[in-house]
Amino acid sequence: MTTTPFRIGVLGTHSTGKTTLVQRIEMELRGQGVTVGRTGGFGRRAAEIGLPKMQRHTETSTEWIIATAIANEIEIGISAEVVLADRAVHDALAYYMAALEYRGEPVNSDAVERLRILVATQTPKYDLCIATRLDPEMPVATEHFYDPRYRALVDEHVHRLLAEDHVDHLVVGSSADEQRLVVQTAVEAALKAVGA
Repeated sequence: MTTTPFRIGVLGTHSTGKTTLVQRIEMELRGQGVTVGRTGGFGRRAAEIGLPKMQRHTETSTEWIIATAIANEIEIGISAEVVLADRAVHDALAYYMAALEYRGEPVNSDAVERLRILVATQTPKYDLCIATRLDPEMPVATEHFYDPRYRALVDEHVHRLLAEDHVDHLVVGSSADEQRLVVQTAVEAALKAVGA
């Protein structure tokens, strides 16, 4: 492929419907004949190589996730008209900042600034960003145990980082209408961009 793909970044705290949104957007686009590539699974992959995640996130695990996500998005973009980033790069930084706050550890300003610069190299490549918003009333899947305090901290840091970095984005809550509207918006923007 010789053209730049349309990139959609989705981010937010865990169990807020990110992957479901990505799957719905992907299904709609594929139904229109658009070639779609999807990233994801970085937390699981980090854990498989021994890097900490969730409340135990470190500078190193965060850097690995960001760098791997960037490389994965580039690789997928070689052959896809649309790249769906399930956990856009700000996501990893938000998880790290939330982990530090959760553990009561001081922020190493130099380390965070370096990670923010790394994130900033990728952010302009997203044509559309979608951030889920935590609904504390929505139950979490029973097969997962998530610390509600950490989950809320991640949500707070996701939205704070996007605001601080002036990243244009759509915010989507848990209602079916909100999710339907954001899927429709994403699909229409992608179809327009790829000329389908």
